Amino acid sequence: MKASKLLDIKPKKKCCRSKPRCKKCPLVLHKVRKAEMVGVRGKELEKIYRRARKS
Repeated sequence: MKASKLLDIKPKKKCCRSKPRCKKCPLVLHKVRKAEMVGVRGKELEKIYRRARKS
């Protein structure tokens, strides 16, 4: 998924905790938004998204 699209996703109400985590998981999107606030952009943001889904 493109980095520009990651910030527009609306999270689900509750996390299902399945492995890998779903694309709209609140935990995954929180980690992505937190990284974006620090200044991470582009491909690095996509890597954080993939890593967060694996955890």
